[in-house]
Amino acid sequence: MIIRPRRLRKNETIRNMVAETAVNPDSLVYPMFVVEGEGVKEEIPSMPGQFRFSIDEILQELESCVIAGIKSILLFGIPDSKDEMATSAYDDDGIVQRAVRSIKAKFPALYVITDVCLCEYMSHGHCGIIKDGDVDNDPTLELLAKTAVSHARAGADMVAPSDMMDGRVAAIREKLDANGFANTPIMAYSAKFASAYYGPFRDAADSAPHFGNRKSYQMDVRNGREAQREVELDIEEGADIVMVKPGLAFLDILRQTAEISTVPVAVYNVSGEYSMVKAAAKMGWIDENSIIRENLLAMKRAGADIIITYHAKEALEKGLV
Repeated sequence: MIIRPRRLRKNETIRNMVAETAVNPDSLVYPMFVVEGEGVKEEIPSMPGQFRFSIDEILQELESCVIAGIKSILLFGIPDSKDEMATSAYDDDGIVQRAVRSIKAKFPALYVITDVCLCEYMSHGHCGIIKDGDVDNDPTLELLAKTAVSHARAGADMVAPSDMMDGRVAAIREKLDANGFANTPIMAYSAKFASAYYGPFRDAADSAPHFGNRKSYQMDVRNGREAQREVELDIEEGADIVMVKPGLAFLDILRQTAEISTVPVAVYNVSGEYSMVKAAAKMGWIDENSIIRENLLAMKRAGADIIITYHAKEALEKGLV
């Protein structure tokens, strides 16, 4: 007897009926970049369709985002001034802090997550205080915690440390709790790899290191067991959500993380993954909408509860999820 799985593929109705995976629109998080100034809407050359916005312009852009169905954003700040202590990162009048206050005033129901890192604010482009040519882990923790508290004080709904310092989740949790923000959750970039897929982001955020690289703190792309250890440590330290970054080239890590995690799992569909789709689509080599949909489904199928993606707005507008 021939076994016939094709019976359940006969038409779209039955295929939809038995589909195993769907992307919940509410699980999409849209990354956005905010800069100083007024009237600034500057397209990022290596990320077509993505922009750096001044606060007035990001408020205007968010109107269309909310109409499209965006419920959550991940905010990155690009300051005018940088120094060796990243002082503008934890300035209550900093670019992220002012943007958060403005966004929450106009869109109180929008869930605002802030990236907590120091690379955009350091004159050298690394994610912490430099000592003897490398990032000095423990003194950096204090600056990260101060930054997280300043974001929470401005009204951020969630903070997301992306620095990959040892012990930073515990340090941030302790500082948030001590300052009256016990209910502010932490989404930790737990398994964040030192990946070449971040290239366009570093253009967008002006955050490329001025010397060396980030391989002494971000993870080696060859390591899987180490990723699980990082995830477990972040959960022990109090992370409410753990993240795998990048996404598509690390679906094995995402699946492993989903299997061991006792908290929700996020994945970051990063800038390089986005830009490759846009470049291939521009050349006419792929069906862009189908590829976006497949990529999102792949990350969901691998175990992601939350998908951070630059495709979020267009996916909602085009009905791809």
